[in-house]
Amino acid sequence: MAKKHQQSFQNSLQDSGYSDTISTRYLNKDGKSNVKKVGAGLMDRWSWYHTMLELPYPRFLLYLLVAFISTNLLFASLYYLIGTEHLTSIDRSSTQNEFIDIFFFSSQTFTTVGYGRIAPVGILASLLSTFEAFLGLLFFAVATGLFYGRFSRPRAFIRFSDNMLVAPYQDSKALMFRLVPYKNNSLTNAEVSVMAAIEEDSVRKFYSLRTELSRITSLSMNWTIVHNIDEKSPFYEFSQENFKEIPIEIIIHINAFDEVFSNTVLQKTSYINSEIIYGAKFLPMYYPSADKKTTVLDIKRLNYFEKVFLNNNN
Repeated sequence: MAKKHQQSFQNSLQDSGYSDTISTRYLNKDGKSNVKKVGAGLMDRWSWYHTMLELPYPRFLLYLLVAFISTNLLFASLYYLIGTEHLTSIDRSSTQNEFIDIFFFSSQTFTTVGYGRIAPVGILASLLSTFEAFLGLLFFAVATGLFYGRFSRPRAFIRFSDNMLVAPYQDSKALMFRLVPYKNNSLTNAEVSVMAAIEEDSVRKFYSLRTELSRITSLSMNWTIVHNIDEKSPFYEFSQENFKEIPIEIIIHINAFDEVFSNTVLQKTSYINSEIIYGAKFLPMYYPSADKKTTVLDIKRLNYFEKVFLNNNN
């Protein structure tokens, strides 16, 4: 029944931007494309600037630390090869102490701190320290730019529910998921776009899913997106078994306007079969405060739902 309805459904997309022959997930839960690009050189495939901006903060800081230490180890080795006699006030009591002194001299030169206890003597050591100081200025200019780029980059700060639900709705049923802005940013004119990829005979067909509300003026609380499964829906004759057995991916795009940055922000995610729960409904996320003067939005309740009976004939 489900396949017959898909074939008769007239609103399938001719150009979805995705391949119709690939059965893997198109978007990961974090909204990033599940695509591996080949056929070009490494430097052509990767934008180091985008990569550094997208890294989680712990890994970003770790990469900077590793680069800083590695660079100073390299220069310390070069100073050591030139000879410790070309650096003043080095502790030469042991090889270990010599290298430690040279390493810290390198870090002082790289950061342009220059405490003055150790100084280069001779043309080679002086040229090397000059080049290292120049490289240090470039390194910290780039690091500062990356920090600013990460800090100032507009982001939506939206969380999506872990699951999409097939829930009772009016006299039938509907696909539902919800989202919530979890920081104190102010988002307005939020728009949602929902597209379904449904596999049929090893080929995926794409459908634009209508939602009860596709745009809201202000996104200050949670928003439950509802797609009514009626005669115009590609899921109209889907049973619980169809939702489990027929490969499905539902792709979500949210656009909103950030008033602070005066810029549009975007966030994406997708749901596949294992993330669709048949016969459930979301529980409320908000309640009035004790003094009845404000509304409390509990972010922890984003994924709270309860199972309900859902007749396949609904």
